[in-house]
Amino acid sequence: MKLYSLSVLYKSEPKAVLLKAAYDVSSFSFFQRSSVQEFMTFTSQLIVERSAKGSRASVKEQEYLCHVYVRNDSLAGVVIADSEYPSRVAFTLLEKVLDEFSKQVDSINWPVGSPATINYTALDGHLSRYQNPREADPMSKVQAELDETKIILVPPLAVSVSKGAE
Repeated sequence: MKLYSLSVLYKSEPKAVLLKAAYDVSSFSFFQRSSVQEFMTFTSQLIVERSAKGSRASVKEQEYLCHVYVRNDSLAGVVIADSEYPSRVAFTLLEKVLDEFSKQVDSINWPVGSPATINYTALDGHLSRYQNPREADPMSKVQAELDETKIILVPPLAVSVSKGAE
């Protein structure tokens, strides 16, 4: 399970505006990193442009799963992850990030903002903390503990051989 990108965008007409983004491209070769990052930025903008306000969606793009959440106030978030990453955790992360972002950055700055002008530094921390969904998300942690408990509690099948009547 891997998160590659976490982006905050503003859905304006006709294009989406990238406000802030964090990337983890360390699993790619040095020479691929910039083009992979450009691909993720372009894909994030394209998905936000094609999504309706007030919607959530998961879109498969090549071997990645892109989770998008566009709020009614046109603030949008995109998580790009591998296909194994739980979508519920991705949407929880998006909701948390967008709520935080809207409290820290004035909505007047959204339509005209850019990564250089927006002062919001928490994305890198969220991206690294949510790499392991079981540690970052309380529900996933509880589910993992339940799964482990089931494994321990389920007794092995006892095979009993009874002799027939003699």
